[in-house]
Amino acid sequence: MPTTVALGRPAHPQLTCQESELLRAVGCGLADREIACALSLPESAVDVRVTGLLAKLGLRDRAAAIVLAFDSGLVVPGRGPRVPALPAQRATVREHPVRISLLGPLRAWRGGRPVDLGHLRQQAVLARLALCRDRTVSKDELLDGIWGMEPPLTKVVPVYIYRLRKVLQAESGTESVIRHDRCGYRLVPGAVEVDVTRLEELADAAGAAERAGDLTEAVRVCAQAQDLFRGEPLAGLPGPFAELERLRLAEHKTGLTLRKLNLQLRLGRHSEAVGELSALAAARPLDEPVGAMLMRALSLSGRQADALSVFERTRRRLADELGVAPSRLLRRTHRAIMHGADVGRPPATP
Repeated sequence: MPTTVALGRPAHPQLTCQESELLRAVGCGLADREIACALSLPESAVDVRVTGLLAKLGLRDRAAAIVLAFDSGLVVPGRGPRVPALPAQRATVREHPVRISLLGPLRAWRGGRPVDLGHLRQQAVLARLALCRDRTVSKDELLDGIWGMEPPLTKVVPVYIYRLRKVLQAESGTESVIRHDRCGYRLVPGAVEVDVTRLEELADAAGAAERAGDLTEAVRVCAQAQDLFRGEPLAGLPGPFAELERLRLAEHKTGLTLRKLNLQLRLGRHSEAVGELSALAAARPLDEPVGAMLMRALSLSGRQADALSVFERTRRRLADELGVAPSRLLRRTHRAIMHGADVGRPPATP
């Protein structure tokens, strides 16, 4: 029998010592890299283990895990971990981490407090660095990506970098999260948490859960990834780079949504999927895969007439706006519903 540590809440399962240490590390606010170092784990394994821990405890996200860690006494307010931190843990925890959110209007926090990032082009410089966090971005790339064919008359990039360094540096004034070398600028590795990175981690975790056959967990993780969006990504930021990234991230969100909804249909949660699919179909009326999925969800919920109405509405819009007939996918879904065939999975297409 594994050694367990009771959390003081009978409604929650007991945790093994390793799981308790993981909950304590999450409760202390450690990033995945820091948890990996503190618990001697591969960094790639941390998110999977945290996801499993959240599922075991019935928690929605890491914020809920932090609350539980404090409530159960694993972490004591004002005194960090209840037991002495591991040396590696002490060495990697930062007092004033910087967080950047790009999945909506650009926002940043230093030490938990919001930061004034200045006007939009200065914000666009930071967004470019945050989205290219694994490499150096040259001054020419910044100019082309933010100003396009109308570069500024003055050397504003170094000025913007200076201002960003100043507002994002540690309160002691000794550390900067932006590094400059002869090739350009980049964020210091490990110094900044970016929500787009978390989005990619959750997408990978959802894929791993689906491949493992845990469809319920995959749905939960997809929903957690969707919750990271606070509106239009990079809203209002100027330049061709921001415009392309807006499109890419919006498509990423749509892909996550479709994956979650398809998983819900596979789990038999048809009625649950109808509302979100209806909203998505209204926003993308010419998207035939979305229309076909909505038809399947309605049919499986016993609403065949509504499903056929979706087909007719989509057929008319395709004809009126694009001058084309419905795709094979849409026609086969329509035919399956008309003949009472199984629409539990998407119809096969040659």
